Amino acid sequence: MGFTEISSRAIPGNVFDLIQKRWMLISAGRMGGPGDWNTMTANWGGLGHLWNRDVAFAFVRPTRHSFLFMEKEELFTLSFFGDAWRGALEYCGRFSGRDHDKAAETGLKAIEAAPGAVAFEQAELIFVCRKIHAQDLDPKGFLDPAIHEHYDDDHHRLYIGQILKTLAREA
Repeated sequence: MGFTEISSRAIPGNVFDLIQKRWMLISAGRMGGPGDWNTMTANWGGLGHLWNRDVAFAFVRPTRHSFLFMEKEELFTLSFFGDAWRGALEYCGRFSGRDHDKAAETGLKAIEAAPGAVAFEQAELIFVCRKIHAQDLDPKGFLDPAIHEHYDDDHHRLYIGQILKTLAREA
């Protein structure tokens, strides 16, 4: 089974459910040996249109191991999976790539979705994105006080990536 490139506007389903309920793996780095890339689970993010481009929004805390890779690399991917891989996503959210080989420990197989972009063979949908903006979230800008409940001085960095390629699993 392989992937077919589709328009980012042709993705199936509800994007809110895709991100919040099904979760995703945010990955950055290059194919190679252990330590050349990292991935983390997220269910905060977005898809949209900005600056006349289709874009994806990813949020990564500076304390996450993936942050180093997001900072270093030009490309990142968002990979979405079927229910059978929920346990792997839970694992990738709970354990750090600093101390664990997440692919080996979950059975996920890393692939090169584009030159310089790691994703996963088991994914159902992959977005390959090129970073076009990065900005730290400033708590002074939180207009709803309840947002502060999500933080202990470890505020996310927002990455906006232009969607370069969207890959859907072939049936």
